[in-house]
Amino acid sequence: MKHVFNSCYLDSPLVRGRIFDVFEPEEIIQDTAIFIVHGGGWRAGSRESFHEIMQACNQRGFLAASTDYRLSGVTAFEQLGDLRASYDRFISLLKQKNRPLKIAVYGESAGAHLASLLICAAPGECGETSHLENEWVRPAFGLLQATPATFLPWEDIFPQIWNAMQDIAGASYESDPERFRRLSLDRYIHSGNPPLFFLEAENEHMFPSSMTLELVKKHNALGIPSRWKVYKNMEHGFFYSLNRRQQREAFEDILLFLQGKFPG
Repeated sequence: MKHVFNSCYLDSPLVRGRIFDVFEPEEIIQDTAIFIVHGGGWRAGSRESFHEIMQACNQRGFLAASTDYRLSGVTAFEQLGDLRASYDRFISLLKQKNRPLKIAVYGESAGAHLASLLICAAPGECGETSHLENEWVRPAFGLLQATPATFLPWEDIFPQIWNAMQDIAGASYESDPERFRRLSLDRYIHSGNPPLFFLEAENEHMFPSSMTLELVKKHNALGIPSRWKVYKNMEHGFFYSLNRRQQREAFEDILLFLQGKFPG
């Protein structure tokens, strides 16, 4: 299947990081589009790391996008604003193509944190500045790998991650704990959320998988068919290619989840 690849810049003059790539198959046969947010500790990473996954999505007939966001000189609030701007521009593109406004948002690690807020919080609800061209379209699905369920400190938190979380929050926890509450996914869990699928590595060492399992239980109690699955022998941030058996398994599980056939 042939593909069309395009990069969409949000600003003129250009602003580094405010760009997303769109991979379009020759024939779009899936109603759901996929919007991907890379990880990298909030200060590193690139949209290009998911090009292989995007091509695999194209081969299954999905229109796919992968976004960057600013990495330096900003906090998570500005990064979330960047994501909302990219997502909003992606909505405009779907409208131009007369496509359904049905989007699955995928995020990994720091990208899962930002993506989860995009999915579950309304524009501006976290305290970010948001200027949208379109009426807000809530994502239809969330696909989250290596996700921090909260931005508050937990027992035995990995020290490097806690340092990174305080850095991207823009203040220490002691000086402004409210910032951390506003950046916490668990604050935005409610009946209006879409279904979430948490993909967890057996060897996850940064964000406790047990905490996302609790979020899934809350969703299920609300009647939301969210799911949670552990991938054996996998490590933090494992879903970056399809070379390994468990990576291919995760990809197939994502496709099942988007069909309502809930894996795991």
